[in-house]
Amino acid sequence: MTANGVEIIASETAFDGYFRVDRYRLKHRLHAGGWSGELIREVFERGHAACVLPYDPVADSVVLIEQFRMGPFARQDQPWLLEVVAGIIESGESPADVARRETKEESGLEILDLEPIADFYVSPGGASQFNKLYCARVDSQKADGIHGLDDEGEDIRVHVLRYAEIEELLDNNEIRDATSLVALLWLARHRENLRIRWASDA
Repeated sequence: MTANGVEIIASETAFDGYFRVDRYRLKHRLHAGGWSGELIREVFERGHAACVLPYDPVADSVVLIEQFRMGPFARQDQPWLLEVVAGIIESGESPADVARRETKEESGLEILDLEPIADFYVSPGGASQFNKLYCARVDSQKADGIHGLDDEGEDIRVHVLRYAEIEELLDNNEIRDATSLVALLWLARHRENLRIRWASDA
């Protein structure tokens, strides 16, 4: 099969557990013309995600969640990360629907407005995951406690942070999750306009 300048010679599922790894034998077109030799590549498959930065424009506060992450643990790093809300998009769901569902499940908050931020691959060299990232208007006064689904092993603590605290976290390199970093840097650029627009909508 050949599509988008890539010839798939063969493919198989190399591992299927909590996540899935697919293995491909392929060739692809070269910038200088012609085709590459045969390559073997594995792709990490975990689905695509909707991600949400909950922001309260009245209080000028950001809501982040904290939970255990296996990746940093395997690297022998601090495994509890501050992150935006996120969830995998299941068949038949829209990203906006997932954004609303996950925000309620992980933070207890209702989304009042939803602003698209960016769509991007998380790690295109070895994973297919594609994130749809949003900023959500919320009432941060209602954010508190520990959330998550027991049957998914979730143990999620909610943090409400003033925007000045967010700037300190960014300046001190304390946001270690790439999606959250994209979201917070976007907010730094668009925050004032967002506050004016959402204040008029409130």
